[in-house]
Amino acid sequence: MSIPGETPNTYGPPQPPQPPLPPQQNPQPQPPPQQGAPPPGSYGHPQQPSPHAPAYAQPTMPGVPAMPAGPTGQVGGEYGPYAVPAPPPPGGGAGGGSRGGKGWLWALGGVVVASAVWAGVVFATGGFGGEPKADLAGYGYTRNLCASTDLKAVEDAGYEQKDTSGSSNPRHSASRDPALDSMTCQIDFEPTDASSSDYTSEWLSTTADLHRKTDPEPEFEAQYRSYEDQRTSSYTYRVSEVDDLGDEAYVVTQQNTGSSNTGAYVILGVREGWMTYQATWSEYVSSSSSADAMSSREATEMLEKSARATLAKMKE
Repeated sequence: MSIPGETPNTYGPPQPPQPPLPPQQNPQPQPPPQQGAPPPGSYGHPQQPSPHAPAYAQPTMPGVPAMPAGPTGQVGGEYGPYAVPAPPPPGGGAGGGSRGGKGWLWALGGVVVASAVWAGVVFATGGFGGEPKADLAGYGYTRNLCASTDLKAVEDAGYEQKDTSGSSNPRHSASRDPALDSMTCQIDFEPTDASSSDYTSEWLSTTADLHRKTDPEPEFEAQYRSYEDQRTSSYTYRVSEVDDLGDEAYVVTQQNTGSSNTGAYVILGVREGWMTYQATWSEYVSSSSSADAMSSREATEMLEKSARATLAKMKE
């Protein structure tokens, strides 16, 4: 039974009368519930007292009725002016059960895996400010490219290094840079059976570049195909693809429009990964010389043999 003048306690045993608090500590008065009806619960249904309400669901402030526990036993739950959001029941939302919770976990896991794969692809292709890794195909930097340049094919074709007094032969240079390593070599030759009165000029020039920042593949073929647009009244250029040499290779031969053969001018370009190699053979033989000039076909075969041996040495 309730004491006259006191708000009845619907969900707990009668509380003994308490002395009033000082004026500055009195809580705000609460409207009494309607007689005979418990406070509404979820979806408008009458809320029944929870038999499992914890001890802290009992009133702790004198003169204030006990707060009913929510569906999960949390004080306040969804009811009354002191209501606080109650956590969802274990296993997902209403009606979801454990299957709903696992479904969300599987969905979240799929998103995480997809994001990781995407990020890996972006990093590998240079996204997020990164840079693709240079594919040097096993080639390394050398200060003396002439030491790696194979000369057996040139010697077998009937040439020897020229003895040039007062100047070095062969000549080489090299430079290193975080973006590009460059190596060059040039060697002067003369026919082995040439006489002192013959005037000839033969030289072999080789270059090798290690591209460390930029892939040369998209522009490599175009560099050699551009020779096809260069022509004069004396000569034109022919560009052909070379099989089974590096990842791609092209040979450029100069075609003289005259009938006389005064020498061959041939360029061979090879790309393997991010390494590019070029060998150039240039020959001029005067008409009064007793030596015979090499044909473009013979010079092309000689350069291909020399390039294969040279590239193999550069990987050692």
